[in-house]
Amino acid sequence: MQRPNIVWITLESTRADHTTMSGYSRDTTPNIDRIARGQRGRAFDNCHTHGIWTLASSASILTGTVPTHHGAGMANDAIPDEVETVPERLSAAGYHTACLSPNSHLSSATELDRGFDEFVWLSADTLLDAAGPRILFKYLRNCRRHGPGFTTDTRKHGTGFIMNEMAKRRVDAAAEDDDPFFLYAHYGDPHHPYQPPRRYLEPYADDFEMSVDEALELGQYHHGNFHQLIADGCPLDDDEWNALHALYDAEIAHTDELVGDLFEHVTRLDNTVFVVTADHGELFGEQGMLAHLVVTDDAVTHVPLVTHGFDELVDHESETVQHADVMRTLCEVAGAGVEGFHGVDLREETRDHTLTQRGAKRTRKNLDRFAELNPDFDPTPYHTSTLSALRTDEFKYQRSDDRAELFALPDECEDVDDDHPEVAADLDDELETILETDGQPAYSGEREGKFSDAMRDQLADLGYLVD
Repeated sequence: MQRPNIVWITLESTRADHTTMSGYSRDTTPNIDRIARGQRGRAFDNCHTHGIWTLASSASILTGTVPTHHGAGMANDAIPDEVETVPERLSAAGYHTACLSPNSHLSSATELDRGFDEFVWLSADTLLDAAGPRILFKYLRNCRRHGPGFTTDTRKHGTGFIMNEMAKRRVDAAAEDDDPFFLYAHYGDPHHPYQPPRRYLEPYADDFEMSVDEALELGQYHHGNFHQLIADGCPLDDDEWNALHALYDAEIAHTDELVGDLFEHVTRLDNTVFVVTADHGELFGEQGMLAHLVVTDDAVTHVPLVTHGFDELVDHESETVQHADVMRTLCEVAGAGVEGFHGVDLREETRDHTLTQRGAKRTRKNLDRFAELNPDFDPTPYHTSTLSALRTDEFKYQRSDDRAELFALPDECEDVDDDHPEVAADLDDELETILETDGQPAYSGEREGKFSDAMRDQLADLGYLVD
């Protein structure tokens, strides 16, 4: 059997319930929906991430392992040498591998570049060399269509259009090679600050009372002050919430257009698997949080997952899936090694629960920041130690060193452990088994990230607390 080319698209901060595939009120992802509905397409309604932020989730996608095993975004900043990456496995199987990333958490600093023949980290400093003058000039000619227009404020410019042009260029180059290729592209625009092109925001303008310009200013305010907003209890009025949702949806809609354009480019090739998903979702006040901080709420764990050309999955019997499952199955089909993977082979198995994990290090830093900004902030509802959440169709069971809780979905606030003690006991046993096996750390030491000053500056621009 001919081994397929693989194009894997990860969208930043894109929650499933804001996509067309999930029946959202706005048609935010018509192109991705079209890909899913194609003859060789499939959408999974119940995909949950392994982590709640880019580092932990990306590390799980690119190693096929759970967060407490690889440690990145949990206790450490980088994956250990003991964990083999997906691009290393595919390279050994004869694939040409390439990655495009506009996020420093997916970079050489965290060792997630390991195994890629080509790895491009995009920033203001690297953009000219990475993209080249032709693509940059094309963006400038289209900066009103795909950006904010002419402004020197780099926070208002997304990288999506430039990334897409670079991805198409790499697909063209790989198509001339006899070896199969693996392209991993991380589209960052849905991450805050929400600053979509006006042409995508204006169709939603009737849904909020403020002007489009005021909405765009609110997006910048939210980005610059979301820690303070959380500390103060998210004191936004209805119109501000409506405008934030519109801004966010417009970012998703713009990225969907780019993904559709890349898909049309890729379908010129034979035997290519196309995957679209997200690294995590986004919070808009759920459990008192914004962005993707602290909690394992479905708003931040439930993400879209669409495949095309992956015929083995078209008739898969279950909707419940995780990224490691898809990566393991792809590697099996590609003839790459899968020893040490934690996902299941979706051609042969289904899963009845998902596992999402959240580290303590980043959580404590953020909770301390909230308390610093507002001494009245109450941290007691939140777990401060490493948190693992096991989710079935009906329940979510989460446990840390602090305590354990059982939620009857869709509610994730009221602990129903006393009402369903047998469910809690069964899920606790299942979680304990995972933590004693797959969840064991691959490396017991500390792994500090090797972030350059430019990488730290980029993370600070994205709103991360940087030491």
